[in-house]
Amino acid sequence: MTTHFSRRDFLKSSAVAASLAAINVAVPAYCQDKAPSSKLNLAIIGVANRASANYHAVLGENVVALCDIDARYLDNAAKRAPKAQKFQDFRKLLESVKDLDAVVVSTPDHTHAAPAVMAMRMGLHCYCEKPLAHSIYETRLMQSVSEEKKLCTQMGTQIHAEDTYRRVVEIVQSGAIGKVRNVYIWFRNAWGYEPDAQLPTDKPPVPDNINWDCWLGPAQYRPYNPCYLPRSWRKWWAFGSGTMGDMGTHLLDLAFWALKLKNCKTIKAVDGPKVSPETTPLSLEIEYGFEATDDQPECTVHWLDGGKCPHVLKEKNIPERFKAVMFDGEKGQLVADYDYFALYPEEEFKSYQAPAPWIPKSLGHHQEWLQAIRDNKPENCLCRFGYGGRLTETVLLGTLAYRTGEDLVWDAKAMKTNSNAANAMLEVPYREGWTL
Repeated sequence: MTTHFSRRDFLKSSAVAASLAAINVAVPAYCQDKAPSSKLNLAIIGVANRASANYHAVLGENVVALCDIDARYLDNAAKRAPKAQKFQDFRKLLESVKDLDAVVVSTPDHTHAAPAVMAMRMGLHCYCEKPLAHSIYETRLMQSVSEEKKLCTQMGTQIHAEDTYRRVVEIVQSGAIGKVRNVYIWFRNAWGYEPDAQLPTDKPPVPDNINWDCWLGPAQYRPYNPCYLPRSWRKWWAFGSGTMGDMGTHLLDLAFWALKLKNCKTIKAVDGPKVSPETTPLSLEIEYGFEATDDQPECTVHWLDGGKCPHVLKEKNIPERFKAVMFDGEKGQLVADYDYFALYPEEEFKSYQAPAPWIPKSLGHHQEWLQAIRDNKPENCLCRFGYGGRLTETVLLGTLAYRTGEDLVWDAKAMKTNSNAANAMLEVPYREGWTL
């Protein structure tokens, strides 16, 4: 009888081998770690700018394929993985490169879902930058496929792995500031344009190093213009979701984690400029309503961006910060950033002792995902698509409330709102030749 022992079987056995070795049990030779064959074979889709950090974080594995629409970026990235095959079209990569274990997707928002879904349907584990997708339909599909295939997934909310967020979660959940009914989140940057901004009318030639068709991906066709890439795509609804799309999942993450939030029920655009059909706003204020649970009373999460700060800061004599999450509890307030937190009123918390830490230190955001693949334990990815998807849906629902000008009621289970206009925007139509 012939026994087939695949590369993935080998990787799983290597994880078992490590466990056996730790308790001094003899390890069969075929289970012993044999670098580099024990490393994961990765494809990197998107290699520069924000993507370069993800690329660098996984270079300890076998990077066997690189993909980017910019040939210059691609050639530069290949210096760090000279044996990797190079592609400008992720479809060709996934169709031709064999024996892959996982993919890292770090493209603009509008091209997250297409490569991620294609890869996951092939049984490949997936790391994807935030927000998870460009539409709620894409977000749900990515969650569904990852769960169906039992894959290890991770959304790029890197701050989730840092110690500060862990300590804040422990303090809030220990009851130090009492029950929390309001959370204020702000970020003073502005990824947008004035509402009268128009599509560019000039049509410069596409640079030789750019594959414009692949950059557009499933988005409706428009002529190349440097106002879209490499970074300003966030300012256009066709490709991004403005400041909320950039920072929303990072900051909402802390509120969701600490308060064990699930799905918002109501969404209201409290303030923002006149809506542009093409470009994202320079400032926005959104209110999300969450229903009470066994652990948490009814709660409102307030999002502000573009220079805005919540008025409650002055009322409670709390210093302004460039970005922060403020939990407003019955007994006090906790203000946190990525690497900072403070309790207010300061005098009342002068002698406060934080609880003993109970959330374990992270292996590191990327390493957590890589180790989960080796151990075949998708549940060990703390920002897996099931969790990151809820953060992304919350962000996207905020933009829909603003763009439609309607107060939304969200039925997460049925995936619909009370607004026909908003429902029509839950899925962004793909251009001809592109499907999920």
